[in-house]
Amino acid sequence: MAKNLEISFLLDFYGSMLTEKQRNVVEYYYNDDLSLAEIAAHVGITRQGVRDSIKRAEAQLFDMEQRLGLARRFREMKAGLEQIHLAAVYIEEYNQLTLRSPEVEQNVQCILQIAQSLCD
Repeated sequence: MAKNLEISFLLDFYGSMLTEKQRNVVEYYYNDDLSLAEIAAHVGITRQGVRDSIKRAEAQLFDMEQRLGLARRFREMKAGLEQIHLAAVYIEEYNQLTLRSPEVEQNVQCILQIAQSLCD
């Protein structure tokens, strides 16, 4: 994942753990695509101050992910749910072609509903 996307993703998970100033600066830089000069003018600090704040926040975000792994776990769960969905669809198709079991169909629908609700 590109660094900009990774920082934005980590900001979603850990942004509330940064100071308000750090969070705002990182959001301006990565999410709003403002330049260092634009951010500096907006928050009233120097460009170097903005850069330093961004670098400290990035380090904190990566450190939190290293320690807690919430973003990694989220990605793993999402991938697992996609696999569950694909397997349920396969079972549903197989059931329709061969078994024609109402119990299997009911369980497949239950699995698909749960997987969908967890993905939303």
